[in-house]
Amino acid sequence: MDKFKTYETAWCPGCGNFSILNSLKTALEELGIEPNKVLMVGGIGQAAKTPQYLNTNSFCGLHGRALPAAIAAKIANEELTVIVNSGDGDSYGEGGNHFIHNIRRNVNIAHFVHDNQIYGLTKGQASPTSGEGFVTGVQTDGNLNTPLNPVLLAIASGAGFVARGFSGDSKQLVNIMKEAILYPGYAFVDILQPCITFNKVNTFAYYKNMAAPLEDDYDPTNRLEAIRMSMEVSEKIPTGILYREDKLDFHRKNGILNDGTPLIKRETQDQVLKDLISSFI
Repeated sequence: MDKFKTYETAWCPGCGNFSILNSLKTALEELGIEPNKVLMVGGIGQAAKTPQYLNTNSFCGLHGRALPAAIAAKIANEELTVIVNSGDGDSYGEGGNHFIHNIRRNVNIAHFVHDNQIYGLTKGQASPTSGEGFVTGVQTDGNLNTPLNPVLLAIASGAGFVARGFSGDSKQLVNIMKEAILYPGYAFVDILQPCITFNKVNTFAYYKNMAAPLEDDYDPTNRLEAIRMSMEVSEKIPTGILYREDKLDFHRKNGILNDGTPLIKRETQDQVLKDLISSFI
């Protein structure tokens, strides 16, 4: 039986999202997680449609607001495996503030960013990761902004699990996703992928040539080395788990949540809430 059934998509043929969706499906199947125990969350965008195409619980929210919904769900029900799939614009542009502050909270979710260095749903304007000088139908003289390095930002901000994948290397991507889902804290994975319609620079061939898996002897616990590797994006782009650190997640640090009983299974006292509301009237 195919527990994690996929559905017909609205993506362009050849889009990197297909490989990411299939890699995620494989990762969940290999981990043996039941679909009813998984919550997929997205915002707005082509990548954010991923929750609609996989047989799990799903929630699609506002543009850039996938993380707050995912965090709230995980805090309410710790037993859920919560996975966010969203794009570089949704995650780093509209959702940039949430991205930074969930690193600080360290809520136990996996965040997979489909990074095609363009806004694909809204017809091809530059995203936060688009290269400087990148010409689009909106930035006709070229993108004037310095591109964001989300992997460097995540490590420097204190994230405990930071990885970079490539949609064209499904074997590596499946392994990264499995490790991210199992990591007890906020796991962030930036996934390089082509947008065949609007990005004619960062193509599949470009990523295929640039993506370079980390060596087997690479030490992901060395933070300074992880920062150095995250900045190597001109000659080759290192892929794999760049940084990993064991640290207490939000539930373990919170005195109310750390007893192991999910909030949804606790008794509620409706009268307390009614009294609180009445006090404001």
